[in-house]
Amino acid sequence: MELRHLRYYQAVAEELSFSKAARRLRIAQPALSRAVKELESNLGVTLMLRDRRSVALTEAGAVLLHEIGLLLQRVDESVRRVQRTAAGEEGELRVGYIGAPTQAFLGRLLAEFRLRFPRVTVVLEERTPERVWEMVARGRLSIGLTRPVIAQPAAGLETMLLRREPFVAVLPSEHPLAKSAGALAWKEIAKEPLIILSRRESVSLHDGILGACRRARFTPHLAHTPTVISTVLSYVEAGAGIGIIPDSVAQLGADRPLVFRPLAPSHSVELVMVWSRNTASPPADAFRSLISEWVKSGRMFPKAAAVLRSDAR
Repeated sequence: MELRHLRYYQAVAEELSFSKAARRLRIAQPALSRAVKELESNLGVTLMLRDRRSVALTEAGAVLLHEIGLLLQRVDESVRRVQRTAAGEEGELRVGYIGAPTQAFLGRLLAEFRLRFPRVTVVLEERTPERVWEMVARGRLSIGLTRPVIAQPAAGLETMLLRREPFVAVLPSEHPLAKSAGALAWKEIAKEPLIILSRRESVSLHDGILGACRRARFTPHLAHTPTVISTVLSYVEAGAGIGIIPDSVAQLGADRPLVFRPLAPSHSVELVMVWSRNTASPPADAFRSLISEWVKSGRMFPKAAAVLRSDAR
């Protein structure tokens, strides 16, 4: 049994699809299928039930997936530790983050951190908000830049508020509501098909938007709930409805035929930093201090993240 067999099996078991796993691993699907069969043969158990349409894990397969995750995590950590020792580096900072809300500052922040701490290796992992919390709680991430979650793991985790991001409406430039100036009232979009991020990707964002609709006394008609925030803009550009997004996402559509309007009354979703007080990490302490310094000085968000316009293009 080789380590690659375990990595291949992990990919198939997580994707529940040989074709998706093959694309993820960038190998041919037949080679992937052979590797899984070899692993089953070596172990003498059936790990997967598969036909042309679906893949399902057996009980033994589910146990193996869990154990492989622990094993490969340990292997990866060991490799990184050996490499750091050989290179004379002094530590590692693992930062989990969510994409669009951090684009306005993350690159600048990391550049300054690197200048101050050149011997610290920074590893970035983009994940969903819930996944960031989980990985911080398990010690797989030093710091998380994410949204609050409903069931926040309580064991030793602390947070710092970075920003409250107001929701904005995104409309096709030819939409009648895109012609007016000023803020758009929530009740004005009550009968419009809405497009918001899937709850699976961000519970706080999805539920925050629905809560704002309820406070405006209407039940929204959700035309689409994509799993990627930029897809909201694509649906809107195609004329499928009105999108509701945090204002940080508006930067992704600055060059598209879209109009972004603030919503009134204002409702927002939080962006927070999360870390574990039970994990001793000098690089993480230094990174938190730098973020606190930037937040206090206004360098984190020097100007509004969104490109809001009150007039149609």
